[in-house]
Amino acid sequence: MHHFFRSCLLLLSLFLAVSCGSNVPDEIGDAYAQLPEKIDFNFHVRPILSDRCFHCHGPDEAARKGDLRLDTREALTRQPTVENGRAARLIVPGKPLESDLVLRLFHEDPDVVMPPPESGLMLTSEEKATLIKWIEQGAEYKDHWAFTAPVKPALPEVSAPDWPQNPIDHFVLAALDHRGLTPSPAAERRTLIRRVSLDLTGLPPTPEEVRAFEEDDSPGAYEKLVDRLLARPAFGERWAWEWMDVARYSDTNGFQGDPTRTMWPWRDWVIRAFNDNMPYDEFTVRQLAGDLLPDATAEDTMATAFNRNHPYNGEGGKIAEEVRVNNVFDRVETTATTWLALTMNCARCHDHKYDAISQREYYQLYDYFNQTSEEGWGNDGQVAPVIDMSPIEDRQKLAALTDFMKQMTDKVAAYEKKKFPRPEGKMAAESAVAKSLVNIDLNLLSTRPGQRFPYHFFQLAERFVKDDPAYAALLAETYAANQAKEAQAAKNLRVMVMDERKQARVSTILSRGTYDRPLDTVHRNVPDALPPLPDGVKNDRLAFANWLVSEEQPLTARVTVNRYWQAFFGYGIVKTIADFGVQGELPTHPDLLDWLAVDFQENGWNLKRLFKTIVMSGTYRQSSAVSPELLALDPENRYLARASRRRLPAWMMRDQALAAGGLLVDSVGGAPVKPYQPAGVWAEATFGKIKYEQDHGDALYRRSLYTFHRRIAGPTYLFDNSNRQLCAVRDYRTNTPLHALTTLNDVTYTEAARVLAQRTLRTARSDEERITAVFTVVTARPPNEEELSVLENRLSSLRAEYAADPAAARQVIDTGEYPQPAGIDTTDHAAYTLLCSVIMNLDEAINRQ
Repeated sequence: MHHFFRSCLLLLSLFLAVSCGSNVPDEIGDAYAQLPEKIDFNFHVRPILSDRCFHCHGPDEAARKGDLRLDTREALTRQPTVENGRAARLIVPGKPLESDLVLRLFHEDPDVVMPPPESGLMLTSEEKATLIKWIEQGAEYKDHWAFTAPVKPALPEVSAPDWPQNPIDHFVLAALDHRGLTPSPAAERRTLIRRVSLDLTGLPPTPEEVRAFEEDDSPGAYEKLVDRLLARPAFGERWAWEWMDVARYSDTNGFQGDPTRTMWPWRDWVIRAFNDNMPYDEFTVRQLAGDLLPDATAEDTMATAFNRNHPYNGEGGKIAEEVRVNNVFDRVETTATTWLALTMNCARCHDHKYDAISQREYYQLYDYFNQTSEEGWGNDGQVAPVIDMSPIEDRQKLAALTDFMKQMTDKVAAYEKKKFPRPEGKMAAESAVAKSLVNIDLNLLSTRPGQRFPYHFFQLAERFVKDDPAYAALLAETYAANQAKEAQAAKNLRVMVMDERKQARVSTILSRGTYDRPLDTVHRNVPDALPPLPDGVKNDRLAFANWLVSEEQPLTARVTVNRYWQAFFGYGIVKTIADFGVQGELPTHPDLLDWLAVDFQENGWNLKRLFKTIVMSGTYRQSSAVSPELLALDPENRYLARASRRRLPAWMMRDQALAAGGLLVDSVGGAPVKPYQPAGVWAEATFGKIKYEQDHGDALYRRSLYTFHRRIAGPTYLFDNSNRQLCAVRDYRTNTPLHALTTLNDVTYTEAARVLAQRTLRTARSDEERITAVFTVVTARPPNEEELSVLENRLSSLRAEYAADPAAARQVIDTGEYPQPAGIDTTDHAAYTLLCSVIMNLDEAINRQ
């Protein structure tokens, strides 16, 4: 009743206060009555201003209209101005009826009302009422929540104090209490061991492991299981995959030609880092600035390959400086996405329209990454700077060949200086002599010999073999020297890394992000909206990396725990995993996010401890069963009244199939492998220049992490996976027939089913025993009576089908290269192969329950 009268008074006051002819909808009063008791600027007001107002009245000075800014405390509380003969003030705390922000919402004049009609933006009644109530309550302003250092909150009181297993559950249960929801019962043990095994290692449990866990009734059985999984080498492989997507890792450069690169030693470094539980702050610093560490080791420098994993344009018509600048852009934006969850790319061309990031600040960050000696030249997979991780003798051979190649290009340069006289600094192509020649492509002479594409020497040698035999011979010898150098380089493990030039480059703001349109000079610094660098520190890339993981910097810890929360629950506490700015979604459990972030820092940035805390929680251990009522109330399971049920990523499906078939070769690290792939995929993508040469033996059965990844034509068994062109912190699940066609017909899946069938046929006697064994291997539980009956009927029909068509049966069991044992009936083998395939494609099998 109190709200009703207050709403009526508010409407009456508005009607009297707004200029003549204003029309205040009745819905405002109703909306006002439904608002929360306390309006919070971060959670209720800023999202309205950001979505409807910041585009014209936000951080972007160039786009700002009416000299009105709504994104800062100073702007919202500025002194009155005189407008139409009266004092006008945007906000008068406690007095919405004297605040122009409110009055303009209801004005009928299209030149006065906000947002203006031509913008196409409108505020709902609830949003208008929210702004009114916020001003009425004093118009308290808060800095953006993500830019405020997290503070570890106290654990909230909950309705069922016996339910929480650890602090996570207190926050989750408090949010459920607030919404009138209750947690789900704990998952069955078979479900739980499969879930946690897949989540922590990417591999399913064996039937023996499932049985042992079911039979272990000790109080610490689950914790012991978790500790075993965290200690396995498979742990590092599972979490390295996600980091490969973040780092845009590939075994080739991309673009036309798509030359191979040797970045896999860095991939192995990442696996070791996860398995050794390297603190995440150290993991960060080494990858961004390991080369600048005091007494940096070769591995420290190799870790910086993180920011050389991007595509590299080696096409013939490229402009070197444009390539180099684009690569620096990539480093800035990848770093910002990974550690800050800020959409920094929006500020490449102009001030950010929503977040407090100016174009100048973008290029201040750019300056940190603009000092590497990479020049934009080169068209192979080992573009300098590189570090050679080969044995010493191979490094010495390459060094000698590189030195000889330098001597040859110096000789060519000296010869061309006489042959093509021109002013100092000009290229040979600009010489009058060169321009007078016929039947020559002057582009071949448009660069210095030391920066020339190798094939250009060959082409020039052919052109001058008659006109100038001495010059042609010198060019041919230079081409041969380069071929020898490249042959040795291809053998060596040369990894592209970061370094720092002795002579610093001058960094400038680039107009609209265009490489050849410099504006003002800038010097490296961090954004003003975040804490500054410590006083007295040497301001270089190492200082920036240390700043990212400093206690004062509010984003990195939150962003990291949020990304890993997503890996276990399907969504981050902040759903917009790459955007913690004002346009990003608000956290569903802000106190939990801050608790996790501070706890992560307090405990040495320990990832294994973070993962253990998550999987030991009662929240994680719930059943994923869902009622229609709960599905309607929380369809995305954002508030976690149940466990999340999600389809496995494609790489994990393949690894599971290999494990279920007993095919998986469990070795860690090494050069990439080339398993089965349909013919012609690479040839079609490379105009027939590169053909796929499949490996054999154990290489066919290694984990998906080790599959050779061609950037322009990724592994064909992958779907819904990052294309590794840009940093990716979230994968998306789609559903098309192509997925099922892969899991039902791809050679690896069919061979895994075939080998699982032959193993089962040799170890079990009756059909019931065999079907039960296969079902248990794949799903971690035996089939029930109805499922067993359906599968037995299917087996009977398959037997009849293959008994009538021996050629088809032979085709099925000939799939793949894994040996077939003698003595197995062909019909039975084919029938069981298809039955195993059916079970491996069950919804329960391709989903993590």
